[in-house]
Amino acid sequence: MRAIRRFTVRTVLPAELAALGELVHNLRWSWHPETMDLFAEVDPYTWERVGHDPVALLGAVEADRLSELAHDRRFLRRLADAADDLREYMTAPRWYQTLPDAPAAIGYFSPEYGIAAALPQYSGGLGILAGDHLKAASDLGVPILGVGLLYRHGYFTQSLSAEGWQQEHYPSLDPGGLPLSLLKEADGASARVAIPLPGDRTLHAQIWVAQVGRVPLLLLDSDVAENDNAARDVTDRLYGGGTDHRLMQELLLGIGGVRALRAYCRITGNPEPEVFHTNEGHAGFLGLERIRELTEHRLSFDEALEAVRAGTVFTTHTPVPAGIDRFPVEMIERQFGGANAWPTVPVERILALGDEPGTPETPGGAVFNMAVMGMRLAQRVNGVSELHGEVSREMFQGLWPGFDLDDVPIGSITNGVHAPTWVGREVMELAGKELPSLIEKAQGWEGIQKLSDEDIWGIRGRLRRQLVEAARTRLRASWRARGASSAELGWIDEALDPDVLTIGFARRVPSYKRLTLMLKEPERLKELLLDPERPVQIVIAGKAHPADEGGKKLIQQIVRFADGEDVRHRIVFLPDYDMNLGQLMVQGCDVWMNNPLRPLEACGTSGMKAALNGGLNLSIKDGWWDEWFDGDNGWAVPTADGVEDADRRDELEASALYDLIEREVASRFYDRAADGYPRRWLEMVKHTLSSLGPKVLAGRMLRDYVVDLYTPAAGSARELSKADHVRAREFAAWKLRVTRAWPGVRVEHVETSGIGDTPELGASMEVRATIALGELSPDDVSVQAAYGKVGGHDELIKPSYVTLAVEAVGDDGKATYTGVVPLDRTGAFGYTVRVVPFHTLMSSPAELGLIASPEEPVGMTNGTLR
Repeated sequence: MRAIRRFTVRTVLPAELAALGELVHNLRWSWHPETMDLFAEVDPYTWERVGHDPVALLGAVEADRLSELAHDRRFLRRLADAADDLREYMTAPRWYQTLPDAPAAIGYFSPEYGIAAALPQYSGGLGILAGDHLKAASDLGVPILGVGLLYRHGYFTQSLSAEGWQQEHYPSLDPGGLPLSLLKEADGASARVAIPLPGDRTLHAQIWVAQVGRVPLLLLDSDVAENDNAARDVTDRLYGGGTDHRLMQELLLGIGGVRALRAYCRITGNPEPEVFHTNEGHAGFLGLERIRELTEHRLSFDEALEAVRAGTVFTTHTPVPAGIDRFPVEMIERQFGGANAWPTVPVERILALGDEPGTPETPGGAVFNMAVMGMRLAQRVNGVSELHGEVSREMFQGLWPGFDLDDVPIGSITNGVHAPTWVGREVMELAGKELPSLIEKAQGWEGIQKLSDEDIWGIRGRLRRQLVEAARTRLRASWRARGASSAELGWIDEALDPDVLTIGFARRVPSYKRLTLMLKEPERLKELLLDPERPVQIVIAGKAHPADEGGKKLIQQIVRFADGEDVRHRIVFLPDYDMNLGQLMVQGCDVWMNNPLRPLEACGTSGMKAALNGGLNLSIKDGWWDEWFDGDNGWAVPTADGVEDADRRDELEASALYDLIEREVASRFYDRAADGYPRRWLEMVKHTLSSLGPKVLAGRMLRDYVVDLYTPAAGSARELSKADHVRAREFAAWKLRVTRAWPGVRVEHVETSGIGDTPELGASMEVRATIALGELSPDDVSVQAAYGKVGGHDELIKPSYVTLAVEAVGDDGKATYTGVVPLDRTGAFGYTVRVVPFHTLMSSPAELGLIASPEEPVGMTNGTLR
């Protein structure tokens, strides 16, 4: 028989152990080893049995043991010290508290969060990044309020069939058995949010709170009695269901998330967010909810739009259009139109926000694009590495027609990783002893060079051994689940070798990450694995989306190869890739391999985690590796860019990968000095740590967000909200006036002087331009000379700009502008003039998507005026 309802009965702690509950329900324990040690002491056997899950520990430990601990003075002293440490951590001023003008609070919205394996609300890199973002915010004192959904079945757990086919399982999660508390009103009733749905239905949700150090994470849960069955299932699983299901999840995350934040701040007295950060397009509807709030406060739609945009940050994580959520226009019309319409927010304006820019092949108006809406609702947009920023500017250039790629207002902040979560305890303890400012203050990384080879190599060996032992345990469990008997599995005792060069590969398994590139030449791979003098072993993990049959086939190909009796001791696939396995792998592998199809890896942070543990990267130059590879901190796999045949490209890049492993990676690992240490390898390890360490930290990432995005956004939001949003009203009116008048703006004439017949480096060129302003004034525009290198078709390549000054304005609406262009480079040189809107509240010249430039080319090439 199956239970009709599942719930968790929590242990009643003796009064003397009350602080234990406080520690358990703050997820800081997931990155605080001393607290984990305390939990282990509660009951070592049970601690191992529950997989180091503190909530499960308290649910499983015997009452007699708790009574014994309540009278154990040594344990109580340790408990009191740990509780005092947590309280100080929660209240002491940190970096953020030293900043002027920083936001009082930031709302951070993401569809998934990877905080700890005990709270399985993540599928891959997006969620892990979000989790690290919150943890870094906690460590730095940044007042972020996280918002997400609580999935009753998480993502899925993975096993393999006898044939090596991925099988998904969805275990039920009881919130009572998770480190969560229910948000309640003053009268004790659970706080609720509600979203009207078409057909006179309503989607209700309650709000669970996970305390991530100093950061509260609000998780909305639709499994409540007020909902019908379909509504209750909205938060059943991560990335499950069809289009209707996905839309309701994103409505709940965006609209419901804003309402949950308002409820939380009202109940707790927490300051309301001044800045809203949308982590990918899934939460894009939050901007619509904020517009609704303001339009009901007597602002027009356009005025509310400006107020909302000013305080919104949008981060895109996808490098491919196929990765963006799109909905049929009819679905959006049903949700926001007809009897379900918001009176102050016309559905036509909502549809326009998500309308993809059309092309002759694919005209606009067919689908509603969540990323496009997110960008139109945010004044500040970023990708997650420099290369991804470039890819995103090209992908979304259609939103800013007429502007060059470099002018598209999408910047980049490269991701980082939370070192206390991902770095092995042995590494952290060595750093704490020898270089105490390394992690917390991101200082002293040059001191890595002073660490002894003995210490580093010893730690690397211990971490590799821990991975090998854990891999054998997981491998045995996997084979048993596939139907093997214990009598067949004696070989697993010798699977992998703690002294052999260990390469790790762990990813989600979409096709562009090329899980099976290493299998392109199976016999050559076997030679590397079985080399009698310089063997290599590979540990692999990864999940394919349940609906991705192609990804599952890739996993099966790897598993079948790894099942071979001749190589199974040297290459293993470990199912059920989660945070626990990820930590073991990035800590224990000597080399982290990553071979995506460039440039389709937005960032790829797992290699950062390996680097912080003293691992070396072997990767295609994509994502963060394209940015920070310096020739000595790992190896860059050459790419066959421009080869259109996909199979041929894979062959070339796989061959380059084999060559690197054989001729450089393995040879350096096994090249030992007389004392047994691989000196050249350890030089690379030290250089990797000292060069990449300060860059790849989530603390660096978050500081960049605070300084470059959050604080400017808060300043803009404050300015537009002054005096009942008077500046928002003025800015919206100015935008409308400029947009209507823009067809009358023209560059009528451009002339130059001062350079003679033979322009020379260091000279200056005077530029004079006549601009028809139509109904606008000189204050409404900026006239700029763009200049620099020109290409074969007279296109300016990464031009520089100088703003021209207004010299005279005629009665006919024409103005003369002048300025000086420096001839600061030799060779092909060109210039042109452009007119763009100008307002002090704009964040970019391209914000309105309006530009005027000469109808005929102007400029010079090789110093010759045309």
